[in-house]
Amino acid sequence: MVFQRWFVASGLIAFLAFGCSGGENSSIANTRQVVQETNVTQLLIEAKATQKAEDFFHQGNHLLDGQRYEDAIKAYDQAIAIKVENPEAWINRGIALTSLQRYKDAIASYDKAIAIQPDKYEAWYNRGIALTSLQRYKDAIASYEKAIAIKPDKYEALINQGIALTKLHRYQDAIGSYNRAIAIKQDLHQVYYNKACSYALQSNVELAIENLDKAIQLVPDKYKKLAKTDPDFNKVRSDKRFQELVQ
Repeated sequence: MVFQRWFVASGLIAFLAFGCSGGENSSIANTRQVVQETNVTQLLIEAKATQKAEDFFHQGNHLLDGQRYEDAIKAYDQAIAIKVENPEAWINRGIALTSLQRYKDAIASYDKAIAIQPDKYEAWYNRGIALTSLQRYKDAIASYEKAIAIKPDKYEALINQGIALTKLHRYQDAIGSYNRAIAIKQDLHQVYYNKACSYALQSNVELAIENLDKAIQLVPDKYKKLAKTDPDFNKVRSDKRFQELVQ
């Protein structure tokens, strides 16, 4: 479409050049001036529209931070109505929808962002969260893997991927994801706890206790309390070392 407009403009100027020499330069100059003025006007209109879209986007962010999710969605919708090619607005709209447990709508919003910019790891990551909430664990794992491929140090995606793998009883794969997260950030207490759960579900008492001990060392009260009632530890609960650890 841009090429066609440019072709017509060039043809018009060339046609005017066939007139008398006295009017040729004047005609060309006038034509160019009109085009320039039109372009400037169009740029100003686009700039104002862009600013308005940004204002709605920032308003949506403020409402999202204030947990006013319905209002945030309305603000993002207004931003998108002005500038549909706005992956950040689609992503944050998805986050607001996820917060309202409207997971299918959230996924649709993330998909819009991905269609605009496929390398937006935030879209893939948040899409994984929504899919996990729908118990679509295989799809969630694939989304997390996309996020990790784009941003390899996104340890949160590795943790969530591990949780989804655990839900599918793929305990060794889950432990692999957790180990990748720990390689990025060593003090991830929730990862040690999740690893302990995965080992306990496999009746591996030694490694379950070893990892639970690491989690408790980092955040004692939280993980002692959790482990006491967590059914994931049922297979190792009778072990004396486990009982001593959670006292």
